[in-house]
Amino acid sequence: MARGLEGRALRLGTRTSPMAMGQARDVADRIFEICPDLDVQVIGIETSGDRWQGDLAELGGKGAFMKEIDRALVMGVVDAAVHCLKDVPGDIPPPPGTCFAAYLERDDVHDAVVWRNGSPFRSLDELPPGTSIGTSSVRRKAQLLRHRPDLHVDRIRGNVNSRLARLDAEHRFEALVLAAAGLRRIGMDDRIGEVLSLDVMCPAVGAGVIGLQCRGSDAAVVELLRLLDHAETRVHVRAERAMLHALQGHCNSPIAGHCHTTPDGQLSLIGMVFTREGGQFAYAHEWDTPNRAEELGAYVASVLGRKGARDIIRGIPH
Repeated sequence: MARGLEGRALRLGTRTSPMAMGQARDVADRIFEICPDLDVQVIGIETSGDRWQGDLAELGGKGAFMKEIDRALVMGVVDAAVHCLKDVPGDIPPPPGTCFAAYLERDDVHDAVVWRNGSPFRSLDELPPGTSIGTSSVRRKAQLLRHRPDLHVDRIRGNVNSRLARLDAEHRFEALVLAAAGLRRIGMDDRIGEVLSLDVMCPAVGAGVIGLQCRGSDAAVVELLRLLDHAETRVHVRAERAMLHALQGHCNSPIAGHCHTTPDGQLSLIGMVFTREGGQFAYAHEWDTPNRAEELGAYVASVLGRKGARDIIRGIPH
């Protein structure tokens, strides 16, 4: 038994979507491997972002996926929260007294094309002009239109399972663009029709990373969750989120960023900011040492700023 957790259960809070619940159960399994005597419970919390089917900006952006979970964590209803890090906004500070005690090792960051059942196409390059593609992400929309400005890209909301069902039933879209890792997490990897290269689709900040948030004062939980922390992923996250924070983007800002470690041990960080339709963009790619992750993120943001990124962000309505 983990020190300080005797006689208590560990309650993991998460969104109620099938993907979120699956991610939380995976975290519970990892904790069980460390502490087989600990009672780990997964508690689904429906968020306003999950209930709302309109534009997220009307609810205050990505924070709508977190505020009910944040409240449950702060009030002690749950002991830790399981988040897709790409859904954690960069312009809203976390609740006071909370911290991210662990980042799981990063999964695949690629985006993938999912064709409707019966589609004759096998790649974006095959699609005729005017073909409709669905996505819930302003980042994906901007990059799709940068790659294929002749396509029609429109919003589709809902969890991944419901979006896939609508894709096949409604025939409104020829395809959706979704996270490859997310499809694998819900056992839908057979729907992956084309994996997009990072040159075509730069990932979201925090893509492929599961973050475990808890109250900083709960030393026993912090100590336990830190056993799950992946040190290299944490360094990459620090660089990406430092860039995101410095850019001061909002939920409607198409911002992409990806950090990785090069074969010679350097940190490599790519940052991109786009207009909503992808017609204009700013790009920066810089390197630094692993002990300067935040400095690298701030520097990439400053380079993007000199290339017009902040003007692009200011020109996009909240």
